[in-house]
Amino acid sequence: MTSRVYRLHSTLELPLEDVYDYFEDPELPPEIEDVDITRRNNTLIISAVSGDDSISKYTPTAQLKASVTENRVYEEDPDAEPGGPPSGRSNGGGSPQWGAFEDEEEEIESELVEYACFKGDRETVLQNTALQYPMFEVLCQVAGEAEKGTLTAIAVVDEDLEAIRIVDGEPKPASITVTEDPNEEDGANSVNWRDNEFIS
Repeated sequence: MTSRVYRLHSTLELPLEDVYDYFEDPELPPEIEDVDITRRNNTLIISAVSGDDSISKYTPTAQLKASVTENRVYEEDPDAEPGGPPSGRSNGGGSPQWGAFEDEEEEIESELVEYACFKGDRETVLQNTALQYPMFEVLCQVAGEAEKGTLTAIAVVDEDLEAIRIVDGEPKPASITVTEDPNEEDGANSVNWRDNEFIS
């Protein structure tokens, strides 16, 4: 039985530059020879390139899909005290001196940084069936590089269910809870809408 991903949810965010840097020399599963990275407007697509000749070149291989957004990142002031106002924002107490305060006030430097956001469920983040599980392993490696966001998944590995949870780049303990489907218990007492003679 081949490994498969059944449930997946991702809220990963990491700088687009970090994604490109990671894929310059990634540790790819043996089933994946290489990856193709394509950007279409505000969408980043990372596609698996198979090293297996039995997979037709016309077969869509698994791909990771992320939206690209811009976030303003502010530089931290090394002179500012933790929890206190940033340097240049206070006039040192005493009576307000509005003119002097405006002259001394310095803007905190910032820059616009593009982020790759791998957000959504399996059909949104991890698409196509061929090489899907190896590409999921690549996504787990990307999650290890992300400083923000969570990746949770349920997969079958060597016929065993496995729970995966990575939070802010760190693997966390995860478990699977099996519950009964309430529809099975209530089925005998519920109305069968499909075979109801009163509904035409």
